[in-house]
Amino acid sequence: MFNRNVIYRPPSEAFSLILQVTNGCSHNRCSFCSMYKGVPFRIKSLEEIKAEIDYFRNRTRYVERVFLADGDALIIPTDKLIEILKYIKKVFPECKRVSTYASPKSLELKSDEELKEIKNNGISLLYIGAESGSDEVLRKINKGVTSKELGDLILKAKKVGFKTSVTFIAGILGDKDFRENAVATGKFISRCEPDYVGILSLMLEENSDLYQEWLKGEFKEAEGIEILKEIKLIIENVDVTSNIVFRANHASNYLNLKGDFPKDKDRLIQEIDFALSRQTLKDKNYRLL
Repeated sequence: MFNRNVIYRPPSEAFSLILQVTNGCSHNRCSFCSMYKGVPFRIKSLEEIKAEIDYFRNRTRYVERVFLADGDALIIPTDKLIEILKYIKKVFPECKRVSTYASPKSLELKSDEELKEIKNNGISLLYIGAESGSDEVLRKINKGVTSKELGDLILKAKKVGFKTSVTFIAGILGDKDFRENAVATGKFISRCEPDYVGILSLMLEENSDLYQEWLKGEFKEAEGIEILKEIKLIIENVDVTSNIVFRANHASNYLNLKGDFPKDKDRLIQEIDFALSRQTLKDKNYRLL
């Protein structure tokens, strides 16, 4: 009855119930990503979803958080998504938070009124993969959106009350000059002021388009020191007044960083400078996705 393909979730949802309401990703064209390659996008039927909710209720004593998978559950038609959320609330009355990935496409398709209704029925946190604040990079990785469009969509989500967790990828340009991308990304963060910002470091995924470029010698990975310099430049260009929880402690990173903007900005830069001066970076072979 249940789909057995690999299910992905944000690191912060490690202790959440992962409820797979769709298969695959509605966009599925980003050049760096292979997570849903070969998985046709499909929204599960209400019958399937309710059966899975019942299945987990019978096997789980307490569920505080639910994460709706796969790559973009927000794309589900609003009426159907609200029915799913109401059923979650009915079956798991103890649940305090529901979250999901949100693609630019799904945020664009939903009106403000629809988003408010979805928020009021239980989803409180949206995970958004921005990857970069640079138009050139977004075009290169086939994100399907400009920096301004993406920023406007994040602000749209914030306006109706969603918490937003936005991720970026350092090293996305490989060994090419990262400075324009880093400055643009820092300014993008400053404009949108997400509640949470995460920075990952690029790792080539087999079956991704970028991996194929690497095999052909058309793409060369950035060295760890250069990726750390890029993250430093991003941080230097973040200028905010609202509190932002910042994390660059994903297993893919060469140096674990955590703090809040704006209060920890100087400390984060100092930690990077110290690591660069001592070259105390994680060994490349110990990085993970």
